[in-house]
Amino acid sequence: MQAHTPVRTCIGCRGKEDHTKLVRLVLDGVAGAPSVLPDWRRRMPGRGAWLHPDDACLQVALKRGAFNRAFRGRVDATSLAGLLAARPGTPALKTDNESGSEI
Repeated sequence: MQAHTPVRTCIGCRGKEDHTKLVRLVLDGVAGAPSVLPDWRRRMPGRGAWLHPDDACLQVALKRGAFNRAFRGRVDATSLAGLLAARPGTPALKTDNESGSEI
């Protein structure tokens, strides 16, 4: 019997995918205007949005204004391209499940 894995929708291409193949994004409300940050471990509190970790999906999401819709307000997602590129072996692409006990 196979275990259930959550399915999420990419806000860029709108494709449905196993959550381990997407990057969870959250708002960082600490630095004035809300900005979008990747939540590599998928543990940060708050509303999240999901995106494939590639530039094509990011560009489509930016063009469509998907970040503003997903987070229900104006957000700054311009620095996200650099943050996604700076993390080459993205942990979101790992297939093992984290228990959360390592926190």
